[in-house]
Amino acid sequence: MTVSVRLPPRVEQELAAYCAAHKLTKSEAVKRALEQLLDASPPAPGAYASAQGFIGSDPRPGNVADSVKTLLRERFRRR
Repeated sequence: MTVSVRLPPRVEQELAAYCAAHKLTKSEAVKRALEQLLDASPPAPGAYASAQGFIGSDPRPGNVADSVKTLLRERFRRR
């Protein structure tokens, strides 16, 4: 996959100097830097992990989804 990135002149100069000192191509240096960045950051939580606070939050027994309309009517009548 090809990705194009505009670098500020200072960053481009530092990248060129780094690559010359370490005998790397710019592409290889950028690949390594991105791999380190992605390895260091934790993965984003999935949908299940994000919904944990809502799953099982209704204390009533049974499947609440079967009687949603009835439960909502009861709830709004109490107000």
